[in-house]
Amino acid sequence: MAIVSKKVQSHKVQSIDNTKEFFSTSDDFIFTDYRGLTVEQITDLRKQLRAKGAQYKVIKNNFARLAFEQLSAPEGVSTYLTGPTAIAIAPKDANEVAKILVDFSKEASVLQVKGGLFGKDLYDAKQIEAFSKLPSRLELISMLMSVINGPVRNLTMALNDIPSRLVRTVKAVADKKAESA
Repeated sequence: MAIVSKKVQSHKVQSIDNTKEFFSTSDDFIFTDYRGLTVEQITDLRKQLRAKGAQYKVIKNNFARLAFEQLSAPEGVSTYLTGPTAIAIAPKDANEVAKILVDFSKEASVLQVKGGLFGKDLYDAKQIEAFSKLPSRLELISMLMSVINGPVRNLTMALNDIPSRLVRTVKAVADKKAESA
């Protein structure tokens, strides 16, 4: 629990407002313990996340907790804001961000996924790992389109097969007559 000061410091209020504004750009957050990562590893991780449109920031736990409270986040978010915490902010596809973090934590065992906040739902580390194994939004759309196109494709192939069978039959009859003559 944070110690509440009687004197309000304007730079801290400004930092909390900036954090709140930064958090308002997304509804999906994944909390990690980054302790032990080298600068090269963090740089590589940030590069991978940036490719998916996500950001990976280290923010003071008190500032993050207060910003989440002001954004009406669930109560349990503060349980993930203990110790050294870096937050991956996923404005687009949180599934791909979770996949990157889980895969990276397998490569660099010092990175630990603590949990996540998706919309108003809290996920623990095991749920984040299961979430990362699901297909991404684009993969699901392509699967759906393939299923929708399947019957139409089969119908066109069946309709095209009728005239081609007729042509092959006529050709076979013509070849047979040519042989007998």
